[in-house]
Amino acid sequence: MPPFPRLVPLLILGARTLAAQGDVTLGLGAGTVRYTGGASFSTASVSPAAQFESPTLTAAGSASLASLPQGVWSTQGRGDVWAASAPFAARLQLAGEVLAAGTTRGDGGWSAAAHGIGEVLWAAPRWGVALGAGPSAGWIESTPSVTALHLRARGWWQTGPTIAAVASVEPTWFLGAWFTDVTTGLTVTRGRVTASFWTQARLSAAYGSTAAGNALLQAFLTPAIAIELGGGSYLRDPYQGLPRTGYGTLGVRLHARPPITRPPARWAPLIPTPRGDTLIVRFRLSGARTVAIAGDWNAWQPAPLRAMGGDLWEGVVTMRSGLYHFNLLVDGTEWVVPHGVATVSDGLGGLVGVLTVP
Repeated sequence: MPPFPRLVPLLILGARTLAAQGDVTLGLGAGTVRYTGGASFSTASVSPAAQFESPTLTAAGSASLASLPQGVWSTQGRGDVWAASAPFAARLQLAGEVLAAGTTRGDGGWSAAAHGIGEVLWAAPRWGVALGAGPSAGWIESTPSVTALHLRARGWWQTGPTIAAVASVEPTWFLGAWFTDVTTGLTVTRGRVTASFWTQARLSAAYGSTAAGNALLQAFLTPAIAIELGGGSYLRDPYQGLPRTGYGTLGVRLHARPPITRPPARWAPLIPTPRGDTLIVRFRLSGARTVAIAGDWNAWQPAPLRAMGGDLWEGVVTMRSGLYHFNLLVDGTEWVVPHGVATVSDGLGGLVGVLTVP
């Protein structure tokens, strides 16, 4: 399968994972690649990937081994790490991202690219915005390297665990002229099916303007096996010299995600207890040393609870009437949903608790 476009890190960074999650996958697929000008060929691929996500850290890596015409094989790899500080000054955060990618061919030739960006972001419970800048560089065998100044403005919006949308505007000063990439993305999860859509336009008076779009449908047959159907096109990569291409793929992806051991819930949502102008939540957790609560009302930032004795933990939450989702962070390492609280899927193979304020 062709590698994911640069929008994928934006989806990860924009729509934060509802709880810390990790996954290792292996994809097996076949498809068709079509270059600008009409040339096309069929391809088979093997593509391992690994990913970890939490509210302040994302680390992802992927690789692919794909067949090319005349018995040639191509390898591609990429890694992306994004980290953010704890919120300060009315939800402001400082963050940094490093992304590296490379390609080799069995008949010779290689290319690589690296991007770094620092940013300031402001995150509300369901949406946020960020501004950043940093250097980009590219290397192609037997060709002088290139460097560029890369600016980025992005925003995101999320509705619980089922719908996430992102948009970004990225002006880049490249070899003495500007081009601007405008990207939008939408991911929708319904039960075992996830559909993702991306569009990207490159605007430039010097280099010309062009556009591309992609779609990916993922259907889980079991918690560990998913069928993937994708198609669309990619813009030319100016850092590695990769051409503009169209593609269509069909494959299967195997997930090593730990099995869900918590039973399907038929219980009622958690309802906080009013105390004056605040709301109180209480949980009993045997043997816990520390407990924190995180939910979509506080941008999934863990807020410590107080130990009340007798395995009872208590905390104050502030929110308006409505439906919310939450998890508890126990001893700083384990995300759990309290026993007896209604749960829903987080869209990533885990569960989150349901909390309602009348």
